[in-house]
Amino acid sequence: MSDTLPDRLSSDPTSPHYDADLLTRGVGVRFKGAEKTNVEEYCVSEGWIRVQAGKAKDRKGNPLTIKLSGPVEVFLKEDDA
Repeated sequence: MSDTLPDRLSSDPTSPHYDADLLTRGVGVRFKGAEKTNVEEYCVSEGWIRVQAGKAKDRKGNPLTIKLSGPVEVFLKEDDA
């Protein structure tokens, strides 16, 4: 499998940006220099991540998310170890 990560990736199976194989390999996200473990979706070129907004859920039972803007870096966790 190629080690190039996509520009945009989501952990939601209903999203068109979902990639189960890549997520099982382990993708790490650094946002503004700090590693984040609660990222639901990211976009490197646009410079944003989506994280859960507490324990709030929408009417379909999905977690509510907040979009945060800033520099985003992604990496494979198995390469980092």
